[in-house]
Amino acid sequence: MKKVTLLLGAFIALFFISCEGPAGPPGFDGFDGQDGQDGLDGVNILGTVIDIEGDFNPIDYEITYEFPQTVEVFETDVVLVYILWEQLDGGSEPPIDVWRLLPQTVLLNQGILQYNYDHSFLDVRIFLDADFDLGTLTAADTQDQVFRIAILPAEKLAGSKLDKSNINAVMRTMGVEEKDVQRFKLN
Repeated sequence: MKKVTLLLGAFIALFFISCEGPAGPPGFDGFDGQDGQDGLDGVNILGTVIDIEGDFNPIDYEITYEFPQTVEVFETDVVLVYILWEQLDGGSEPPIDVWRLLPQTVLLNQGILQYNYDHSFLDVRIFLDADFDLGTLTAADTQDQVFRIAILPAEKLAGSKLDKSNINAVMRTMGVEEKDVQRFKLN
């Protein structure tokens, strides 16, 4: 008998909980406030693409780039660095840039050279690593190097199957066009 009473009580409770009464009268419309003054430009939280050009210094073979204050990088953001590997002849059009995602390994006569990077939410450090004396590198390997840094908010990549090795796919995902890329010359 206790089980039947408990079961009947549960059904009655569900019946009353699920019932809705008529909607009440609508409330009064509020008044629009005055428009505020334009403020300073904020930080970009949608993602950013930056090109930097610089020389690896001959002491530690690094290039360090500090993010500008207009670009806020969170610890959860994804920072990708690409190296301008080569430029193909575009005929009557501008040259076609070929970008490669770091790290990149190069086999040279001296041994194995690797372009690599690490980052924090403050900066990006691009560095060379090799199994030989870096002082034997030519200027072509260390001077006037161009890198593209893509800063993607974690939300942009959540559940995404983005091909991060393809800079064009990354830029499309971020809604960034070539004309929007900020360019900086270092040193």
